[in-house]
Amino acid sequence: MFKKIALALAFSPRMEALICESKRLKDLFGAELILIHVGEKTATLEQNLNFMLDKHQVDIKKVKVVWESGNPAKKIIQTCNQEGVDLLVAGALKTEGFFKYYIGSIARKIIRKSKCSVLTLVDPLMEPTPFEKVVINGTQQEQTPYVIQKGIEWCQQDQAKQVYVVNEIKMYGLQMATAGEGGESEVANTRRKLVGEEVAYVENILKNIDKGDLRVNVKITCGKWAVELARFATDFGADLLIVGDEGNLGFFDRIFPHDLEDILSDLPCNLLIIKKK
Repeated sequence: MFKKIALALAFSPRMEALICESKRLKDLFGAELILIHVGEKTATLEQNLNFMLDKHQVDIKKVKVVWESGNPAKKIIQTCNQEGVDLLVAGALKTEGFFKYYIGSIARKIIRKSKCSVLTLVDPLMEPTPFEKVVINGTQQEQTPYVIQKGIEWCQQDQAKQVYVVNEIKMYGLQMATAGEGGESEVANTRRKLVGEEVAYVENILKNIDKGDLRVNVKITCGKWAVELARFATDFGADLLIVGDEGNLGFFDRIFPHDLEDILSDLPCNLLIIKKK
């Protein structure tokens, strides 16, 4: 699924855990691992990095370390493009404050502008485990069939135990039924019809995907899709939420948020954004 995995490396308290998580993914997908650090290269930092790699049995000779200087987000994205990276791993804060929201943290800029898929880890572990409980966005969007397919591939590779594809009832249909002259029975029938249509949409995608022994559940929500998706992931206790890409979002998109911003502003769990290269 991924041939080249890169880790956006910062010498922070979570660096060691992020290295461990990246090694797990490297081994899981049989991928090449690239470490990208934007900042001054010193003998001490290089020695510390080599020590951590050796400590966690990462073959230094088989890992490419790229040291860059300049704007962190731009350099990380530029390096990923040059190296042909398929998946970029980065640490992220679960909730960002007002200032970071409007200026944009490095992780958020990477998520928006990267051409490859991005995995943001809110709580990386020193002893990583598979993502057992996974939620995949099934909302009707152009990229949804691809996102579901790749999400299922990830779940199979990582041997997920519980998987949900979450879709939403189209609010305008329910609102029209509620606004009509029909009674509660008509509204209930309309709701059942809408639920049935959204279930059928997801099942029509799933029937063309080889799921192997993976059991995939379909959940239908009602409301703004990103808000409800994040809420379900939280209630479900998901380890990983998988969504598609909405393209590059700029400053005014953050003032007048796109749906994906509802998730990025308050991450419910680890987030994988699938992008077509």
